[in-house]
Amino acid sequence: MATKKQRRTAEVKHKRTKKGRRVLLLSVIVATAVVFLAIFFITLFDYIYPPATGKQTAAKKREKQEVTLFFSDANERFLVPEKRLIPKEKEPEDQAKELVLALIAGSKTGLVNTFPVKAEIEGVKREEGEILSVNFRESLVANHPGGSAAEMATVYSLTNTLTTNLPAIKKVKILIGGKQKESLKGHIGLRNPFMMNRELIAPAAPPKEG
Repeated sequence: MATKKQRRTAEVKHKRTKKGRRVLLLSVIVATAVVFLAIFFITLFDYIYPPATGKQTAAKKREKQEVTLFFSDANERFLVPEKRLIPKEKEPEDQAKELVLALIAGSKTGLVNTFPVKAEIEGVKREEGEILSVNFRESLVANHPGGSAAEMATVYSLTNTLTTNLPAIKKVKILIGGKQKESLKGHIGLRNPFMMNRELIAPAAPPKEG
């Protein structure tokens, strides 16, 4: 037969066990409520601010702009316009960079490229007035074939492309490694900005007689 002290000890243990169970049950209820609220607010946030996926992302990727690029003809005497779809950008500097990248990528219609494929652009910056500064890495000079005709084709394919597609730009300055160079590769000086040269654009072919 248990003594009075033993019975009291057993009662205390029983109460502690019941209290522990209540605390555990309460903790489970609180944790479940927190998880439920978290899921609820995440779902609500996604409903109010849906992520840009599916059709929205596809539409953004499909947003293109038709531009006119200039490459050399077979004799490398004139610049020939070539239509191209490139990504459409909001900022003029970003659009200019896309134009330069398209020139570096080369012609898609068999015209002669005016930039070496290993040329790299560092950045584009709008300067005072109507001048756009295009900064190339040293790879442009290192991989350029040189010669007055090739250098002129590079300079004016760039200038004519940018001024044709960006109406606010009238002059283009070319930097190499962030600095103004005397020339591209010994023939065409780069100290001053360039303006569009319409005389280098190939004359339109005469209409065929019926």
